[in-house]
Amino acid sequence: MENQTVTGTIDFNTSELKLKGFKVYEINNDLSTIPTYNRRDFYKICMHTGQSFIHYADRGIEVDGTILFFGNPYIPYSWEKNSPEFSGFACVFTEEFLRVNDRSESLHECPLFKIGGTPVFYLSAEQKQFISGLFRKMIEEQETDYVFKDDLLRNYINLIIHESMKMQPSENFFKHKNASSRITSLFLDLLERQFPIEAKDNPLKLKTAQDYAQSLSVHVNHLNRSVKEVTGKSTTAHITDRIISEAKALLQHTDWSVADIGYSLGFEYPSYFNNYFKRLTGTIPKLLRT
Repeated sequence: MENQTVTGTIDFNTSELKLKGFKVYEINNDLSTIPTYNRRDFYKICMHTGQSFIHYADRGIEVDGTILFFGNPYIPYSWEKNSPEFSGFACVFTEEFLRVNDRSESLHECPLFKIGGTPVFYLSAEQKQFISGLFRKMIEEQETDYVFKDDLLRNYINLIIHESMKMQPSENFFKHKNASSRITSLFLDLLERQFPIEAKDNPLKLKTAQDYAQSLSVHVNHLNRSVKEVTGKSTTAHITDRIISEAKALLQHTDWSVADIGYSLGFEYPSYFNNYFKRLTGTIPKLLRT
């Protein structure tokens, strides 16, 4: 059977998901039931059975059987279905949903979601039965009116996480043959995921080549060489062009102040944003509004 890349989006409102912070669903042979989110807000735990190929950062893995996959929203991934039978469960959630207080450990520190970790675990028949039961309980629970429903759902997620931490991760990763093209594609994808800016009080987090290299778990020199080799432009030039493009869009299509726009793009002080914008465009930001 010809390989199919999973790029569809599931039919539920992501604005509602942001509000509630959680969604669990069953996967079937219809590729459209496996969502690919363009925003960085959501973590994902997926259990699936079948033959598939997962691209994750600059690595890839072929799987045949039942696995658990842990998706970090800062790392782009894609999923190719290699067999007609493809089933399982998945849940997506925000870090705010899972962390009940500021003292809780960040998901970035969890071995399953930590950048640079191994996100795939094979399940035995017994483990599959147990984890499937937890997903089914979550599906049933999310439709109830139980006043402590969120607490119960968090407990199910944490139980899956702790059961998984007792397993041995898969070590079948390999480097893609065209490493430069692959890492460049990942960088450009991750860059685009940072936009559009949707809230002026949630500033851009990845602003430099070092930020992107760290998020992709590669050395910044490797990232810079790869991007320059493939595109002819530096990593910094790509980041700068995208920031300026977003700045122009915000200036022309929102009523945010120049200071708010600058802050949303990662500039702590308005003067920094004004100087940056003028140096790269030859004009000051407010002139785009006259």
